[in-house]
Amino acid sequence: MGRPTRGPVRKPAREGDIRGNSSWFAPARTRHAEHMRTAVGIGWRSEIDLTIERLDGVDFVEVVAENICLDHVPESLRVLRARGVEVIPHGVGLGLAGADRPDPVRLAHLAAVATALDSPLVSEHLAFVRAGGMEAGHLLPGPRTWDALDLVAENVRIAQDLLPVPLALENPATLLAWPDDELSQSEFLTELVERTGVRLLVDVANLHTERVNHALDPAKALAALPLEAVAYVHVAGGLEVDGLWHDTHAHPVTAPVLEVLDMLCALHRPPRILLERDANFPSTAELAAELSAIRTIADPPAAPAPTKGADDADTRRARRAARPEAEAVFREPTEEHRESAARQQTALLAALLTGAPVPPGFDPERVRVQAGALAAKRRDSALRAVPELASALGDRWPREFMAWAMTHPKPVEGGTRADVHAFAAHLWEGDALPQALAQMFVPRKPSWWSRLRTSASRSSAHRGGDPHRKQPEEAGKARKARKARDAGDAGEVRTKSHPKHLTGRRTP
Repeated sequence: MGRPTRGPVRKPAREGDIRGNSSWFAPARTRHAEHMRTAVGIGWRSEIDLTIERLDGVDFVEVVAENICLDHVPESLRVLRARGVEVIPHGVGLGLAGADRPDPVRLAHLAAVATALDSPLVSEHLAFVRAGGMEAGHLLPGPRTWDALDLVAENVRIAQDLLPVPLALENPATLLAWPDDELSQSEFLTELVERTGVRLLVDVANLHTERVNHALDPAKALAALPLEAVAYVHVAGGLEVDGLWHDTHAHPVTAPVLEVLDMLCALHRPPRILLERDANFPSTAELAAELSAIRTIADPPAAPAPTKGADDADTRRARRAARPEAEAVFREPTEEHRESAARQQTALLAALLTGAPVPPGFDPERVRVQAGALAAKRRDSALRAVPELASALGDRWPREFMAWAMTHPKPVEGGTRADVHAFAAHLWEGDALPQALAQMFVPRKPSWWSRLRTSASRSSAHRGGDPHRKQPEEAGKARKARKARDAGDAGEVRTKSHPKHLTGRRTP
């Protein structure tokens, strides 16, 4: 884990950091009593808001920060806060492992949500989500090199400076791996904790994902983490397909995931554990049973005191002291450093989103699987946002959307709704937009439509052109024919406004 000494000497953490004081982040009921029970919570989703309100023993909830509109905080969250239930905002859009510095607007929203909900902390992911003007629509892992560590550490510090509460970082679940990694996931996270004082959100389902997909030993990975820095833990379900584990958050929690949770609790009792479920929501009884299984592991009837792992804090400090770079020497990332990282991440995204060549060193089969998973995730999100797509397109729906999504990146702004509009624009330009959808997507004053079509044209130019796109003269004739046809129809088509579910706040 050693590296050459370089750059200015900096202290591992800033003055005032509360690194190592895990009790500060514990829920009120456990803050002063090590023997008291671990708080157990569930991810709040609007589809199950009433279910969550009725579940017994929910100590805290987690909300996707980007889904919260500060002018219209959901009534269910207000009810839970009034009961004393903590609410933790969970960000999915900062991209702290990305080449760019964190977006101040996104940071400001995350900070405002934390303030509005009186949250004790916020959490985000050790992942990147955009590069080169392309949006992944997913949390993708960055490289684990010393250069990448310098960059991520600066991004984390920028975020910490603008957030009103402490930040916790989540370990990623990955299908593909970067070539030439220099650190393990645990080493990378440990260095981040030492340098920035950031807290950890340990996702045991993601550790199981790494076990299946990359032969990671979760017991060794947990023992190498600074568990005293853990703010809370995620537990979620997934699905194994062709020997690879997909972290879906849409399936029941499996025994192997609970086994990893048991490993963690045997080493260190975390202050909080949260159940995640994002889709295919089960019955109230099934959710209650999963929460009960988590409680049994976290606080068994005759719970022995957690035992320190082989790589506990004392051992890590001794090992760092024995290294030549014991003062955690590192350099500030330069603009050239960020530009190099941007080129690497852009090349990977281009392969995943537009069918560009796979960058050297990556497993082409894993890139293919990841690209398919990204397109399928966009398909499912689009269908949830606009269920009329499936009924209007029939059997064409999944096939045409997947074929389009594999070569057309998701719009950087506007989320799923912008993605659906871009797909509709693609159908419209090919004279393949059904009349039922035309009534939804073609307004009388299509200024926004023109912007979408311009954006789509730019994306096509970025890809080197679309061989299936109509030539200008042919496309012009098609548009004139459409205008003539619409002029003979009832005025309803061009005066119909957007339905409510196509407007409003952005979703990730």
